Amino acid sequence: MKTAFFADIHANREALEACLRHAEKLQIDRYAFLGDLIGYGADPSWAIDTVMDYHSRGAIVLLGNHDEAVLSRPEMSMHDDARYVVSWTRSQLSTAQMNFLKELPLVFDKYEMFMTHANVFKPQGWEYVTNVIDAKKSFSATFDRFIFCGHLHEPVLYHQGATGKVVQFIPVAGVDIPMGITRRWLAVIGSVGQPRDINPAACYAIYDSSRNTLTYFRVPYDIATASKKIADAGLPVWLGDRLERGV
Repeated sequence: MKTAFFADIHANREALEACLRHAEKLQIDRYAFLGDLIGYGADPSWAIDTVMDYHSRGAIVLLGNHDEAVLSRPEMSMHDDARYVVSWTRSQLSTAQMNFLKELPLVFDKYEMFMTHANVFKPQGWEYVTNVIDAKKSFSATFDRFIFCGHLHEPVLYHQGATGKVVQFIPVAGVDIPMGITRRWLAVIGSVGQPRDINPAACYAIYDSSRNTLTYFRVPYDIATASKKIADAGLPVWLGDRLERGV
C-alpha cells in the first residue's frame, strides 16, 4: 500500500498539479491531504474542488489552520497580509466548498497512523513541531507508530527508539528511508504550495507499507505562473515572490 501525503497546498494550483502528476506515475493507492488547502495562493476554488474530487474517491482530507480561519475568522497570530488573504479567499468560495471545509476532521487515527495538520498533543492549537521536545510531546500523545503532519512548511523527520530518545534529521529527496520494525516516526511532510526550506520545489512524501519505506520528493513546477496569479488577483506581491526563493 502506497500512501501519498500532501500538506500546505495553499491554493497553489501549479504546485499541486505537478505533485499529483508525479504521484500518479508511482501508482498511489491512497491519498492524504494534511490541511491548509487554501490561503496565500490565487486558486482556492480550484484547490478545494480538486481535493473534493480525491475525497470522493476515498482520499483522507484534514483541516488546517488557514482552512479553519476561512470558516470563522483569521487567527490573531496571523500577520496582516495572511488575514487579508483569508478574507479574499472566503469571497472566492461557494457554499458547497465552505460546507466541505466545515466537515473536515482535525485528525485521522487508523492503521497505526496518526495524521494531523500541526501536532498530536493539541491538534487545534496549531502549534508547530520544530524540535525534539515538540516531537516527543506528539509521540507521548498517541500509541501509534507513525505520525504524519504538516504546518511547518519544511520537511523534517524524527524517530524514537526503545529508550525514548528522539532524534531529528532532514530527509534527502528521492532517497528511500527504511522505517525498521521498532522505531516510531514523526514525519513533517513539508509544503506543496509554499516551501520554506530555501528550496522552491514543491514537496510531498510517500509511505510504502509493503516495503516499509518513506520517501520525500521535490517536484519543480511553474512558479512564475503561480506568482503572477497572486499579483493579478490583487494579493500581496511578496507572497508570489517568496515562492521563487523557497522561504
